[in-house]
Amino acid sequence: MSGAAVQLRATLAERGVDVDLSVADGETVAVLGPNGAGKSTLLGMLAGLIRPDTGRATLGDDVLFDLPGSWTPPHRRGVALLAQEPLLFPHLTVRQNVEFGPRAARASRADARSVADGWLRRVGVDGFAARRPDELSGGQAQRVAVARALAAEPRLLLLDEPLSALDVAVTGDVRQTLARALDGRTAVIVSHDALDAYLLADRVIVLHDGRIVDDGPVRDVLDRPRRAFTAELTGVTLLTGRRTASGIVTDDGLSLAATVVEAAAPGDRVAAAVRPSSVRVLAAEPGTATANLISAVVTGLEPRADLVLVRTDALPALVAPSIVADLALAPGTPVTLAVSPDDLRVYPA
Repeated sequence: MSGAAVQLRATLAERGVDVDLSVADGETVAVLGPNGAGKSTLLGMLAGLIRPDTGRATLGDDVLFDLPGSWTPPHRRGVALLAQEPLLFPHLTVRQNVEFGPRAARASRADARSVADGWLRRVGVDGFAARRPDELSGGQAQRVAVARALAAEPRLLLLDEPLSALDVAVTGDVRQTLARALDGRTAVIVSHDALDAYLLADRVIVLHDGRIVDDGPVRDVLDRPRRAFTAELTGVTLLTGRRTASGIVTDDGLSLAATVVEAAAPGDRVAAAVRPSSVRVLAAEPGTATANLISAVVTGLEPRADLVLVRTDALPALVAPSIVADLALAPGTPVTLAVSPDDLRVYPA
């Protein structure tokens, strides 16, 4: 990649990892994938905490490693890692925690204090500078961790599910803090939440079995999923099959019309994403059809906040509880599912 700040090509047989990754200067890349896909291993190799078998990594003009030869230790890489837990030094105050990076880089005490106070102000916790970590809430502690990481002026910021340990009530505020901190910064963030990718990243890669299987702009990857994991992450049902004149015939034999069919020739492999909220559940086929109609059997009912996810042997549907009651839905109930062609987008697989 031209203008890349980070280039990584590495293998680690023990963990089944074989990756080739580039990150542009000022770009934030989100790394998604199921458990065991190699996401944290990728971060560990960049941070210098995990040594691959073979490979080469560069940050700008500097070589992080070129195995089996050179290896730059973690503290000399200009890389900061923000983990799931804040991992603040318990014996230091908030300000002293944030001063640690500048002081380690031989900044004067006055300069380190100025840098620390500036970052504490930027992340909104300057009022807690004299507190100890055990006097902070989870959200406050993670903001301090963000300030500590950035006060060290890293050339590359790595984030390993930084919001996963937080209560839902504070996740949104900390995500906004991260969004401001990441603006224009070179970063790689691992997450299980598609919202993190949408709001924090410029690009998404999907890891599966230690390899990158999808890579592109956030909306291209997440709005047009090509992997079951990515579809599940974004809350859509993934259909795969062949392009037809009107849409798609799925691998299960469903023939569905779509209003939007992206570039693909008839017979080509294609995919389609359907949101459960776009699927209507009917007791019987209507007299006139303006939608794709699918005969199905209910296999389960799952409460989802104030709605109900109706699972069937065809597609899941997200409906109001009144629909479940009116149609007396239960496992084994035969139903007709209706999907408007306007709610079906077909794209190359």
